[in-house]
Amino acid sequence: MMKKISKQLAIAAILAMPLALSNATKASAGTFGSIAYSPATGRYGYSWNYNSRSQAQNAALRECGVRDCRVVSWFSNACGSLATSRYGWGSSWNANGTQARISAVRACSQYGPGCRSVRTVCSPR
Repeated sequence: MMKKISKQLAIAAILAMPLALSNATKASAGTFGSIAYSPATGRYGYSWNYNSRSQAQNAALRECGVRDCRVVSWFSNACGSLATSRYGWGSSWNANGTQARISAVRACSQYGPGCRSVRTVCSPR
């Protein structure tokens, strides 16, 4: 009787292995996020927790909602940030939201004073 149960468990484990490997691959692939921005209007859109870079970018562009929006940052299992001023804008990504924000403000400051962070978003790790 024990041999039969052990054999059944071994067969079940072998059959379940492709599913387990598939889920592990999905988990290791990560999640994506993106920020889109329109310099002409100041509108922006953002996304997080998407399965692919293109899905995240398309979602951010849709949310931005104006024709001249463009993707200014994309990230995977990390954070992205957008900073703006009346003189320009900057974006960045980093594993840490605070560091992404600081880098975006620094990038924006190259174009003039008054930069402030307008959006920081993180995609889960």
